[in-house]
Order: sequence, then structure tokens, then C-alpha cells
Amino acid sequence: MVKIGNIELPDFPLLLAPMEDVSDPPFRRLCKLHGADLMYSEFISSEGLIRDAMKSRKKLDIFDYERPVGIQIFGGDEEAMSLSAKIVETVNPDIVDINFGCPVKKVVSKGAGAGVLKDVDLMVRLTKAVVNSTHLPVTVKTRLGWDVDTINIEEVALRLQDAGIKALTIHARTRSQMYKGEADWEYISKIKQNPNIEIPIFGNGDIDSPEKALEYRQKYACDGMMIGRAAIGYPWIFNEIKHFFETGEKLPEPKISDRLLAVKQHAEWSAEWKGERLGLIEMRQHYSNYFRGISHFKEFKTKFLQVLSLEEFYQLLEETEAFYKNKIETL
Repeated sequence: MVKIGNIELPDFPLLLAPMEDVSDPPFRRLCKLHGADLMYSEFISSEGLIRDAMKSRKKLDIFDYERPVGIQIFGGDEEAMSLSAKIVETVNPDIVDINFGCPVKKVVSKGAGAGVLKDVDLMVRLTKAVVNSTHLPVTVKTRLGWDVDTINIEEVALRLQDAGIKALTIHARTRSQMYKGEADWEYISKIKQNPNIEIPIFGNGDIDSPEKALEYRQKYACDGMMIGRAAIGYPWIFNEIKHFFETGEKLPEPKISDRLLAVKQHAEWSAEWKGERLGLIEMRQHYSNYFRGISHFKEFKTKFLQVLSLEEFYQLLEETEAFYKNKIETL
């Protein structure tokens, strides 16, 4: 069993990564349904929370069926991070997470996200400001360092542990790599071998199949894994990995009916949370992902992108299902 403060997780938990414009409540609900053990919100600007910005506040929405769930904040100012942690605490998540890993320029340029990797002392001060402002367990997600010449994750892990965090997730790339190149999990292994490290260490980066998940679990001995991009349009990956861990066998790939059901659930929950029109508009980024690699979907994708009501959406689902059913029967 893995513990984050008083939060108990299964042995070798699988975490859903916080992804901007992806990890909202409807998507998290779907991933929970398919085996995610711990989920995090989209990252939330500490400055936005303090200004009472509507978009930032909306990201605080969490629901009991998601638990355990963490809310992730980012920022480069100690007072703002402290105040935002107190605001986060009012919605009663299970965990407060700090983002020290986002490589996006608009975040880094404000001295937040991966930008803090250049100043470990500031990173420690920001972390302490959050830890001292909440009774909730605090976790951190970060990267190996700013670039290959300034990899400092071993120092960071020890100092953040001393600052009071209860778990650390490491995306095994530098900021300069962004999401390119291969993630280097050897650093995660080194941290796990350090006798002074007592908190759970979760690995992140490049986990996109059950086989790779098992290989990395055995090779690098981390306490769990965080999965991000591989879950977009494919929430089944969590249960597929768990099944492979237990049996050494792969589950069958999701059928067309499974994909249509996932899209239906995602869209319904999106419409429920955001409103029908906006919920369906924001679903547009997801359709291609759910049907990646499926032949003849292009013509249906065009239709899905035009749908603005659930009634139209349900009709299109039926049309899509009938097409693929007939296609299979005529093969």
C-alpha cells in the first residue's frame, strides 16, 4: 500500500496527470471508471484564484465519485501560493499539488511551472508557503531540471521532502525537451535508491502501453506511475496496465461499441457540467482520439464537429454504430 499523508492508495497506484484543457471533471470521471487510482485537476493559476477569475474557480469543481482527487496550483509568488492553497482547501480536495513542471512559455515566463527549476531556493520557499497554509497533504510534480546541463532533481527531491511534501511525481524530461525525445527514468531510479528518500516517488513520461509500464516498474522501482497523453481518448489504459501486471496478458482492444459508449459518457458528462452547447463544443478536441486508427471515421468526425445538441449527438451515435455494425457483418 502507498500512502500520501493519510490517503491510502493501492500497491503501485496509477495516477492521471493534470493536463490543461483535458483533465476536467468529465474526463477524470471516465478515467476513474476505467481504473485510475488518483487524479489531479487541470493546473490552476494562483493569481487567477486570488483575482476570483471565473475560469480558475471553475477548475476547483470536484465530485465525491472522483476521490481521491488532488487540485494542482502553480505560481511564482509565495503569498499568492499561500492564499491560493487556502482557497483550494475550502472545496475539500484530498491533496494539494504544486506544478513545478509545466514547460509552456506563458507559464515559464511568469517564473512559474518549470521556470522555478532555475531557482531551487525559490522552489523550496513556494513549497513551504503551501505546506504551511493547509492541513491537506501537499505533493509536487516537476521535471529533471531546466536542461541537460542543469539536471538537479536529486537535490530537489531531498529539499522538497524536507519542506514537507508527501509525494513527488517526476516527469523524466528537462524543460528544454518539452515533450520530445525519450524520458530518462534512470534519475527516478537513483532517487528511489537514495536511503534518505522516504516519500513515494511516482514516474511520468512515455508510459503508453501495458508492456512498457511493466518494464519500467521492474527496471526503475518507482512507487507508482502517472499517465497523461496516453489516456487521452484511451481511458482503458489504466485497467489494461493493471490486468497486465496481474496476469501477464493483454486485454482485448476496445471495440467500436466500447469507444462509442466512452464518447457518449464523456459528452453527456461534459454537457452536464458545462452546459449542453459548450460541453459539446469542447468535446470536439476528443473525437479523433477516441477513434484513432479506426478506418472510415473521417466522414463521421466532420459530422461530430458540427453537433450542438445532445439530440443531434445521439442520432449521430446511432448512425455511427449502425455503419460499423454493418461493416463488420459484411466482412
